[in-house]
Amino acid sequence: MAEQLVARGSNLELLYAVEESWAELAATPTVYKLRATSFNVNLSKDTFTSNELRSDRQVAELRTGMKSISGDIETELIYGAFDDLIESAMFNTWASDGTITIGTTQRSLTIQRGFPEISAYSAFSGCVVNQWSVSIRPNAVVTSTFSIIGKDMGNSQVLTGGTDKSTYAPFDSFTGTLKEGGTTIAVVTGLDFTLNNNISPLQVLMQDAAVGLAEGRANITGTLTAYFTDVSLLDKFVNETISSIEVTLTDPDGNSLTFYFPRIKYTGGDVPVNDEGPVTISLPFTALKDDTYTSLQITK
Repeated sequence: MAEQLVARGSNLELLYAVEESWAELAATPTVYKLRATSFNVNLSKDTFTSNELRSDRQVAELRTGMKSISGDIETELIYGAFDDLIESAMFNTWASDGTITIGTTQRSLTIQRGFPEISAYSAFSGCVVNQWSVSIRPNAVVTSTFSIIGKDMGNSQVLTGGTDKSTYAPFDSFTGTLKEGGTTIAVVTGLDFTLNNNISPLQVLMQDAAVGLAEGRANITGTLTAYFTDVSLLDKFVNETISSIEVTLTDPDGNSLTFYFPRIKYTGGDVPVNDEGPVTISLPFTALKDDTYTSLQITK
């Protein structure tokens, strides 16, 4: 009996290309490899079961509804590797000075999942980053998750080749700086934040896939945790004091990525005491529009 070939995650091939317009590729798109630690973007459909009442108690019919593409791409944050996905998340393009801010222009991608050993390929079109999360924790690589929403999936190989967008090592939590309220702070034990674009698919009659994606407001929330050394951070929550957060990550080659939230408000200030160990404070926050900057500016 011949060996049964089975798709393996160790051979996963991920490619992507920026689309010319939503769900439409250029005739000869530029194709890049997509570096990821897990890939869970899939096609789903709603189901509708018949409510017919029958003497045999059985279900007479089931139909599937509109197609929906959604799921998460988990990554280790790497300088330059995800510039196109960041543009999709920020609804903007990188400026010539290496900055990007929250914008209003939708940018979409075609993303292809491939298992070459069994010649199985799925191409997801019209993909836009609905949510983007970053997690910075002590003694760890910085991780990032891009949550995708898209139009359709085709089971054929659309993209071929693919070059590396970046070959640098991931960022870690050892090298860089962190400022809170404009002052370097050394007691932070974690920083997580999420940009949510609140995208909804546009569904119409006589179409089994969305005809477009409508974005909502760009909501940015996060949580800063720190050792509880004094009441200064807690007081900012109690007094509804405007503050800021600026974190710069630096990789082993000296490349840096800075996330700047110029105007934030803390929405909580929990100080849990569960054992005899060090006490921390948890400060969820919301990023707000600033007169000079948008609610988030990224600089590379």
